Amino acid sequence: MNPPINQQTVILTGATGYVGNLILKQLSQLFKEVRCITRDPSKLTNLPKNAVAIKADLSKKKAITSAFKNADIAYYFVHSLGETDDFEEIEAQTAANFANAASNAQLSKIIYLSALAQNSKSNSAHMSSRWKVGEILRNSGVPVTEFRASIVIGTGSMPFEAVRALVERLPAMIIPRWVRQPLQPISAEDLSKYLITAASYNDRKSSIFEIGGADVITYLDLIKIYARSRGLKRFMINIPFISPSLSSHWLRIFTPAHFRIGRRIVDSALHKSVISNDSAKIFNVKVMSTREAVASALSNEEKRLEFIDANPPLRNNNRSNRSHWQLGTRFIEKRVTSIKGDIEYASSTIKSVGGSYGWFWATWLWRVRGALDRMVGGVGYRMGRPLGKLEVGDKVDFWVVERSSEKRLTLRAEMRLPGDALFDLKVACSNSPNTQKNIELTQTVTFNPRGLIGYAYWFGLLPIHTLVFDRIHNRMVDRIQIHTEAKL
Repeated sequence: MNPPINQQTVILTGATGYVGNLILKQLSQLFKEVRCITRDPSKLTNLPKNAVAIKADLSKKKAITSAFKNADIAYYFVHSLGETDDFEEIEAQTAANFANAASNAQLSKIIYLSALAQNSKSNSAHMSSRWKVGEILRNSGVPVTEFRASIVIGTGSMPFEAVRALVERLPAMIIPRWVRQPLQPISAEDLSKYLITAASYNDRKSSIFEIGGADVITYLDLIKIYARSRGLKRFMINIPFISPSLSSHWLRIFTPAHFRIGRRIVDSALHKSVISNDSAKIFNVKVMSTREAVASALSNEEKRLEFIDANPPLRNNNRSNRSHWQLGTRFIEKRVTSIKGDIEYASSTIKSVGGSYGWFWATWLWRVRGALDRMVGGVGYRMGRPLGKLEVGDKVDFWVVERSSEKRLTLRAEMRLPGDALFDLKVACSNSPNTQKNIELTQTVTFNPRGLIGYAYWFGLLPIHTLVFDRIHNRMVDRIQIHTEAKL
């Protein structure tokens, strides 16, 4: 007899990946303890209180045994991404190690996410490997709930980001034959519901469930749906004889996917990815249509503002306090400085922007930008803001307050732009090893370009943009430090 689920311990693999990160918070609310197995614990920041990062390499059999001690359920979201030619062998060995550890620990269940495609001898190596992993897990003797899903619609899902990048960047697109294959996309939210509900699903035998959204479409339909959602007109040029290999290079050039991941996307799209039975209805998940899924993904992305707190990729090892990278189609520029100061004064400093306070440096430039905005029918530089505490919805020159808390302020641009811009200021206790520096001041600027003009706007103004926001950040740091020194 298993204990109540809120007294159980769950193992989560792939916690730094898209799907693992998608359900981590929900798992922490459901289980007593969440053990996140990862090769690099430093990638797992801001974990829930009952979640722990355990350093272990699943490709090494002996390295993972201790992580399974007294655990109850495990989620298996490990894929090699096909980055090497022997990825099938690597995935099989990793799955075998995991299955052996799960069997020895006598887990009650393994939940595994696989790929949905019609069973065919022509299936790609990627598809075949996913299914083989499922077989290996089932051979452990531990009951396996395997979900086979079509592409996932959500921020961070590589197929969705590839479609997004193509639509945003290309006014005209070449359409090869593979974009007309039927598929049944599932929203990230609906996928999460299936994965979470499966933890409570009481079945002592292994099962395979095919899951997807409410409608069957094609990649071409998805491209058109996304374009309409963003208000973009795109021209399609049919060239059916383009090879999968050439398509992969095309994705590598115009999307966040490198060649091998691009090839995986194309290989998956070569096969029909549609549900063949309704066995998954026992989970009572009311799924969205593709239009609803795209709208939800874009809406949630803006409402949650989670991208502002994203960390730069590890390859971004700039020695300065400024990091800049791209998350999906969104450009993110973050400046972080640890200083010694009074946190209350620092909090009031980040709130003293706009209106009669100015912008710390070259306020006249903001006025020029406002004048240009007014000339093209925008709100212009209103030169105003409430004198007291800023609340959500307040106007600050040509910005509007999107979020306001004791130690944080997020502004959204109302000026005319070929995209969406946010300016975020945050004060927090510093994690710097230098004990004299007790405050961390973080400034984040994000821009989500709309179409090719948006990209031209971002790169065209990047030099002056970098100068302005560097100076604003540095002036804030100086003001806080001068105030601190004056009090000594």
